[in-house]
Amino acid sequence: MSRASERLAVPLDAPDAVDAELVGGKAATLARLRRAGLPVPDGICLTADAYRLQRDAAGVSGPAERVGAVDDPYETRRLALEVRLGFLQGPLAAPVAEALDAAHARMAEAPGQLLAVRSSALREDAPGTSFAGQFDTFLGIATRVDTVTAVRACWACLWSTRALRYMRAHDVDPGHTAMAVILQRIVAARAAGGALSRPEDGGVVVTGTWGLGSALAQGEVVPDRWTLARDGSLESATPGRKDRRVVALPAGGARPEAVAPELIHAPCLAPAEVVELGRLVSRIEALVGWPVEVEWAKDEGGFHVLQARPLHVEPQHAPDEVWLRHPGLTGQPAGVGWATGPACVVLHEHDLEHVKLGDVLVTQVAGPALTAVLPRVAGVVAELGGSTSHLAALARERGIPAVLGVSDATRRIPEGAVVAVDGVTGAVRWIH
Repeated sequence: MSRASERLAVPLDAPDAVDAELVGGKAATLARLRRAGLPVPDGICLTADAYRLQRDAAGVSGPAERVGAVDDPYETRRLALEVRLGFLQGPLAAPVAEALDAAHARMAEAPGQLLAVRSSALREDAPGTSFAGQFDTFLGIATRVDTVTAVRACWACLWSTRALRYMRAHDVDPGHTAMAVILQRIVAARAAGGALSRPEDGGVVVTGTWGLGSALAQGEVVPDRWTLARDGSLESATPGRKDRRVVALPAGGARPEAVAPELIHAPCLAPAEVVELGRLVSRIEALVGWPVEVEWAKDEGGFHVLQARPLHVEPQHAPDEVWLRHPGLTGQPAGVGWATGPACVVLHEHDLEHVKLGDVLVTQVAGPALTAVLPRVAGVVAELGGSTSHLAALARERGIPAVLGVSDATRRIPEGAVVAVDGVTGAVRWIH
């Protein structure tokens, strides 16, 4: 790699890789954990400098600067689209192309080696701005052409409608931030999931599903869920409903496939594996110095850490005794708050426009489309998803009580019923 590209592509093992202003919060944390000897997959990060150089080469620096200063929504969308198209279609700057080619050649040097191409924005995974589910990840990337396409898409997703909405809500000016991109060898995961350290009692919550972790993150399955005590012993195990899994294809790409019936409710980890993962999460918490949310994957060689970000949780709320006399359901708690409000039952994405300020959203899939209505809702109840899905992370960040994986919620909870959502214990009750 030439000296001109040294700050454009930084290996996770390099000293510069812990600089979040260069590689973004996600990559910087992974580099720090890797340097401490934790099992983080090898990778190379195309830096914020590469993003800015490509932005300038595409001729969209001016529109990018103006987006944050424009009040007209139509003009904002027009400028953002211009920036996105610049990243997607503009010729690669020569130094960026050189750095990208070298990074791809090193990461995909083994025949048949597939890559994961992942966003690492400068404000991503920072306290108060997780950006969970706002940016794109591409799995099973096989060729140099596909790698270039995925990197371009990661740059451009900083300018998507949902990312801009998120940045506006958190006072982040898109014209004054940047998107770094991580290239890593993909983990051929037998199982994957998330984990939360629990500062209130020193324990750990683990969730998992079969295959790659994207089905869990997108709220498409109810994951298995385990809780561990302060001493690392297993306290509880709750089987999920994992009827699909995402797998990487040998020729490239990833796709969902049906899970064998006998595996839908079968735990994806053995008890000893859960305990081992709990110890790993506790090590990460000790290294970074705060409660963490971790994404993990397990292949034939063991566990791998894919992400670690700050975790916001709240102490348990003592409910009014009156609620204990009403019908109830349980699910996986997001970890914050207690709230009540009228139920708004949403079965289709186009019905989200009917969600009003103060409603409790009751829905089926805990997917990224729900982020648009989070500023309006008092709480969220979903039939799919779990404690470590992207929606759960966003709910924690906003302090919104959420309970996910609640079977039959849309059928059992009547439209307009007053609903109480306990985001710490995972209880949902309502008054007819």
